[in-house]
Amino acid sequence: MDRVADIVAFLLSLVLSISIHEFAHALVAELQGDPTARYMGRLTLNPVAHFEPMGTIMILFSAISGFGFGWGKPVPVNPRNLRSGPRVGMGIVAAAGPLSNVLLAVLFAIPFRLHLSLPGLLGHLLLTVVWVNIGLAVFNLIPLFPLDGYSVLRGILATIRAAWAYRWTDILDSLQTQGPLLLFLFIAVDQFLPVHFLDLPRLALYRLIMGF
Repeated sequence: MDRVADIVAFLLSLVLSISIHEFAHALVAELQGDPTARYMGRLTLNPVAHFEPMGTIMILFSAISGFGFGWGKPVPVNPRNLRSGPRVGMGIVAAAGPLSNVLLAVLFAIPFRLHLSLPGLLGHLLLTVVWVNIGLAVFNLIPLFPLDGYSVLRGILATIRAAWAYRWTDILDSLQTQGPLLLFLFIAVDQFLPVHFLDLPRLALYRLIMGF
């Protein structure tokens, strides 16, 4: 029964978190002047609009096996329409996803910060939402294409007028095509390490949000 509750809580958390994440991308793109996501029906909180078959299958696999990952359908954005410019604008749009996950984690952590008495299953669900959103935020900020961290870093570098910033931008651009492979290798290697790369930032953010 506990295992079933874990799977249900994980799935509900992912559906909510990924839907908010993708909606945040679409909303900020709209605010930046690009209506592409709205035209494509992505400016919505309806989960159906944000999930694609393979990513959904991986989410189900992750929930059942406890290993793996899933993803939502990328939000279409035309960088040329963004008021802040293509690179900075895309950085802002990309940052909206992880930021929405952090804000969602903060929101669902409020009952714990207030030391409210919660029924077991409800407390478990809220805690799972907090942990899943922290995990999504940290993971998506890895600066490898196609994750949000790639565009966020390019956007930050675009605001810096220095030779080293241009060099790093060129390095990022040259690694874009290898991004998915590098990401896969990162995940594979990380699974076999005694201490996972993302554990420290996830735990630090969890303690900050939960007030431990």
